[in-house]
Amino acid sequence: MTGMLAISRFRVAGDSASFEARASAVVAHFAAAPGCLGARLVRNLDEPELWAIVSDWADVGSYRRSFNGYEAKMVLVPLLSEAIDEPSAYADPGDVGENVPRSGSWLGQ
Repeated sequence: MTGMLAISRFRVAGDSASFEARASAVVAHFAAAPGCLGARLVRNLDEPELWAIVSDWADVGSYRRSFNGYEAKMVLVPLLSEAIDEPSAYADPGDVGENVPRSGSWLGQ
């Protein structure tokens, strides 16, 4: 697989300054990681409580390796555990091939 986009969305009620500071640290961590082509924090235009961290990666391995080490555990894990529970990794359709869900849970099985 070549190239990957990661989107982690958050619903932030109340004080967004604390969230923004923690999210900016995640963006800085990603941006400094080998294989990261870019990372940014964005806010939804229609729903101000909805935020996202969007990062572009050379490959899936680079994204996964960005979670290794002490700093990742201290910066990434606490904030990303607050993300909306949904799939967050995307790639070009030709790179994905046949996309088969990991489980039948989405079918109610």
